[in-house]
Amino acid sequence: MGVTQVEAVPRRTRAHAGPSAAACVLVGAVSGLAWGAAFRAFMAEIAGGASRFEWYGTFVAVLGAAVITGALLGLAEYFRRTGGRRHWRWLARAPRRSAILPRTKPGARLAQFTQGLGGGAIAIAIVAVAGGFAVSGRGPLWGRIACGILTLAVIGGAIATVPAVGGIRLALDQPRGVWVATLAASCIAVLCLATSIPFRRVERPAEAPTQPLEDGGAR
Repeated sequence: MGVTQVEAVPRRTRAHAGPSAAACVLVGAVSGLAWGAAFRAFMAEIAGGASRFEWYGTFVAVLGAAVITGALLGLAEYFRRTGGRRHWRWLARAPRRSAILPRTKPGARLAQFTQGLGGGAIAIAIVAVAGGFAVSGRGPLWGRIACGILTLAVIGGAIATVPAVGGIRLALDQPRGVWVATLAASCIAVLCLATSIPFRRVERPAEAPTQPLEDGGAR
């Protein structure tokens, strides 16, 4: 007479699917591209008929810089969610690409010193870091308050620039003017929120759950 015996099945650990570095970088790059296109639209509205679209100036200096910035901040998010890395917080300097690449355009540096062109990109890069630190929830409170005030001042200045540079067609009592002002303010705010990633607290990866497999055998 046979004896039926149920064998115990060892518990196996199924790997917990964590964030993918490639996915974070891709999402960051696409988001950066969308941001760059939106900010380029703001620049075109401000300049009006004087705005010119060029292959290098538009697709490398503006959109290319935005894609690189977004990709680096996406990488920062991956590092933040997976325990951090050595010196990974230096990725908070990613918005500097938006100030550096436009200066590689032929004649850009001369125009910056003689006409003041390009100074806006530098200011945006600086305020992105300041605003990111302000909303990160880390660091001295007084420092975050100071950076927050600076960020709000720059956003207010960008809004005031709309009618000052765009003229009566972009007056803030006109729908078009309010739209352009909203576009400028939201672009700066979104960049600050993205740049807050390297300043935020690191998340420790959760341990992989242990689950029994339900396959068994009988003899």
